[in-house]
Amino acid sequence: MTMSDVPTDLVRDLGLDQQNAATIGQVLGTGSIAEATVRDDGTMEATIRIREDSMSWDPAVLVMPRGGEIELTVINDDKNTHACLLPSNGDQKFLWLLNHSKGKATLTLDGPGYYWYSSPGGNDEGRGLTAAIVVQGEVPPEARLDRPEQPRPTKEDNS
Repeated sequence: MTMSDVPTDLVRDLGLDQQNAATIGQVLGTGSIAEATVRDDGTMEATIRIREDSMSWDPAVLVMPRGGEIELTVINDDKNTHACLLPSNGDQKFLWLLNHSKGKATLTLDGPGYYWYSSPGGNDEGRGLTAAIVVQGEVPPEARLDRPEQPRPTKEDNS
């Protein structure tokens, strides 16, 4: 799936097409976009995979509606061995993915922003096995810079 196959209303609703919002949809021009599922206990879950012979992550952009804990199921459908180096507060998580295997990783991403992940083995990154997790939401007051309020765009500003 390419960005042209992704429904434009989904890209717009998630704010992935707006300057000063979550513009990652403009940066990663290929691959699919998915939202994490929020469980009843407030944690989130999602599945990411490497499809056979594609050398790309599916989805290429995973959107978390807010910061928190997410459990990822990572599936390697490819005939080749890959790895998955994932961001998480305090330390990265690493999964070694033999061909046709899967693994699980629990990440804590508590601040809004872009978090990149990849397969660092061989030349996987150079061939396209990089993707992003977008954490939406606002920075908590205790983490904000001590400066005057800055203008923030609204969805109407980018329509």
